[in-house]
Amino acid sequence: MTETAIPAPALVVLVGPSASGKSTWADEHFREGQVLSTDHFRALTGAGPDDQTAGTEAFALLDQLIGVRLAKGLTTVIDSLGLDADRRAAWRRAAAEAGVPCVAVGFDAEPAACHERNRERPNPIPKTVLDKQLRSWRSVRDGLDAEGFDLVVLDPGAPRLVSESLRSSAPGVGDAPATAERPPPGAFTFDLVVSSFEFGGDNDEIGPRLVAIAQAAEAAGFRSLQVMDHFRQVPQVGRAWDPMLESFTTLAFVAGHTTTLRLGTLVAGVEHRNVGLLAKIVATLDVLSGGRMECGLGAGWFDAEQAAYGYPVHPDRVRLDVLGEAIEALPILWGPGSKSYEGRHVRIPEALAYPRPLQDPLPLLVGGGGERRTLRLAARHAQAANVLGDPATVARKVEVLRAHCADAGRDPDEVAMTVLSPLVHARTGRELGDLVERLRPRNRSAEAYAAANRAGTTDDHEAWFRGMVDAGASRGCVALTGNDGPDRVEAFADVIRRFES
Repeated sequence: MTETAIPAPALVVLVGPSASGKSTWADEHFREGQVLSTDHFRALTGAGPDDQTAGTEAFALLDQLIGVRLAKGLTTVIDSLGLDADRRAAWRRAAAEAGVPCVAVGFDAEPAACHERNRERPNPIPKTVLDKQLRSWRSVRDGLDAEGFDLVVLDPGAPRLVSESLRSSAPGVGDAPATAERPPPGAFTFDLVVSSFEFGGDNDEIGPRLVAIAQAAEAAGFRSLQVMDHFRQVPQVGRAWDPMLESFTTLAFVAGHTTTLRLGTLVAGVEHRNVGLLAKIVATLDVLSGGRMECGLGAGWFDAEQAAYGYPVHPDRVRLDVLGEAIEALPILWGPGSKSYEGRHVRIPEALAYPRPLQDPLPLLVGGGGERRTLRLAARHAQAANVLGDPATVARKVEVLRAHCADAGRDPDEVAMTVLSPLVHARTGRELGDLVERLRPRNRSAEAYAAANRAGTTDDHEAWFRGMVDAGASRGCVALTGNDGPDRVEAFADVIRRFES
């Protein structure tokens, strides 16, 4: 069934004669509480849903609840005839005052079909009344576009609620899927980031579930699997006591259950290990995996974790100094001979490390979007940089990275820009609504959760990542919220395929 993109939150005004399908559409596609029906309020304030004497009280109650829901940023569907111009204008004003889009959804049913459905009702309205509504509808329909609604939809398909924050930060999200000017196959690829091991079962299920996710990623067309390098869960993802696996041990485990999937950290904290030991771990994994390792490295930021494990907590400038020296020292450790490296923080008297990695150079990725130091380090020493942000932010970071490359005498095309993108994905609007309901905390609305977690369908995320291509990025590092098994990975393969052809 065709989907109709509607911004969320929104005030959705249904417009059409009786028996045109408004209530059926609303009840089928929206959750309990989202639909406010004047018939329901007539039943509450009068003798029943068809009690016309209760209209004044019913509309007063309707308007009161509309105000409450708009103030909370909740999507609200008004299920009434919608044929009164003054009421439509009042609802548009209420939505505008709340800063919420107002959408008119019109139902252009054939008069004969309306009359037939009306006759089948337990309490049909008089034929003359329905004929009057049908005549009024034809006039209203022709003028809806000029009334000032943010969006007018006639004969809607299944609604696909698109977070306004996602839509505004990436033009094209919510529109029809792109069919022209697509990047050539392989110009943009995807990495799967596994940031949570809270799979909802006992600890003995973590290993098998991770294998299923990794193998699904390989089959789906993900370029690599990346894991965070933390000793306990970070607050952006979960609770401190949620399961958190050691990164390089995890990558070794995944390497043994896959054949082509590349492997890496996004990103390893530079102070979590002696730099010589880090070089040895990565080289060992590269040899044993058949040349599939990548070394993502960052300055680190999680002070509470550092302190809890007895690591020194240094200011950012010191961490960045250590990061810069580590990035210089690692290629020496992976190279031939036994050269020394002497820095202010990193000291390696004899860089003797064999076997050497199979890859030469072994790819280095620098995590962080700092424009003066971090991106300069990536431009001088790495094969990739990883940043966060919407397409406009990423476009600026790409410009800065390319300028640093020029200053360092490097071809900017030698350093890939990758983008970390935590998101919620489902194939269709209905699946997405169900998934958001399952994932959201009980004290947070579906609209707020969807906006904060970039919840979208295959069409939405295709448009989002095409925006990243236009910004100059070449890889999307996708952290799938709610990824507790292969199903979510397999679903995202729909997005990947749109960048392969």
